[in-house]
Amino acid sequence: MSNISNAMTAGASPSFLRRYGMWLIPAIVVVSLPWLLTSTVAVAVLNQMGIAVIFTVAYNMMLGQGGMLSFGHAVYFGLGGYFAIHGVNMISDGEWPIPLPFVPLFGAFAGLAFGALFGSFSTNRAGTVFAMISLGLGEMMASSSLIFTKFSGGEEGITADRTEALPFFGVEFTTEVQIYYLIAFWVFLAVFLMYRFSRTPIGRLANAVRDNPERAEFLGYSQKWVRFISFTISGGFAGIAGALFALNYEIVTEETVNALTSGVVLLQAYIGGVGFFAGPIVGAVIFTLLQTLMSNYTEIWALYVGLVFVGTVMYAPAGLTGLIMMHVPVAMAGRMGTLTQPYARIALPALICAIGAIGFLESWHHLSAAATGEFEMHIFWMTFDFTSPITWFVFSAMFLGGLWDARRVAPAVADTYGNALHYAFTGEDQ
Repeated sequence: MSNISNAMTAGASPSFLRRYGMWLIPAIVVVSLPWLLTSTVAVAVLNQMGIAVIFTVAYNMMLGQGGMLSFGHAVYFGLGGYFAIHGVNMISDGEWPIPLPFVPLFGAFAGLAFGALFGSFSTNRAGTVFAMISLGLGEMMASSSLIFTKFSGGEEGITADRTEALPFFGVEFTTEVQIYYLIAFWVFLAVFLMYRFSRTPIGRLANAVRDNPERAEFLGYSQKWVRFISFTISGGFAGIAGALFALNYEIVTEETVNALTSGVVLLQAYIGGVGFFAGPIVGAVIFTLLQTLMSNYTEIWALYVGLVFVGTVMYAPAGLTGLIMMHVPVAMAGRMGTLTQPYARIALPALICAIGAIGFLESWHHLSAAATGEFEMHIFWMTFDFTSPITWFVFSAMFLGGLWDARRVAPAVADTYGNALHYAFTGEDQ
């Protein structure tokens, strides 16, 4: 009896709660979201978001943890989708009695297999050489998807009907909410396994190879094998994301393996922050929101996303998660109040600068693409004449004036943050 009580006490120990308790709140939120967001469009966005989360976290296993910059990771995402869509068709034809929730394992197998195949030679090198090899492999597979049409369907792609697969305890996955819970299950499972992998010895060795490969080699660890294992496992999880993409949209085309998809996952990882495990999750969520929401209001949303990426790399190389984490010591020291006024002081001119830049770019776009006789554009809940010099002058003045003022007060804001951070670590003001 005492053994049972001791086991129960150990299971409820603070270390156990610290290790796994952080997954409880996100699980409750994810389960509750479809009930809070009754719109099918919102649920569809959440499905897209979940797929992006798995893909981006898998990509960061290479980039953030292993230091391998890949320009062709969509290969494993797309191949996972192709294998999954063929698996659904085989199940629908009665060849394999496999329920739909297990189909992502087809994608995992494809990602692992091709990750091992391509990683066997690409991980022999690092840095720029590895990046160029990944780019070449990505272009080769994208071209192959247009050549070997028996497997890929060419430009039209391969389609399937997930509702024709075997029901899973009576669930036929005919609605967005049902497929949402399927994606949510795999998101939690995949992210949890990737998190645990990052805490294993091989995950730690990947960090060591990233930071100092020569020292890791000197200690007796093979750089090549560490990179190969991380690369292969990353490909497997990317394949799961591709399989969920196939189940969600019921079609896989050449776009899933091309350079654009590889570029998108790179953007998501960097915007969120490659130095933190939660960074890719934040980046995937933010990018999906930008893509889905901004595309409803402007045709040049991709330009804004590119500007956000450039700004992140230039001024916040640690990503959005890094910006949050750099304020944690200040908040724990109770000094966030000292930053309120300086941040508000720089936020106003930054906002004015952003409004001016958006207005200028939208005016330029409408001037170039508007139909003959059209001269009005609707932005910021207002109507502007994009042919009027006044419109161009006002937006230009807002952009330049806001930029000048923000740059003028930036040193004082940086000094205030530095003083708050110094107090957080020393307990004394500078």
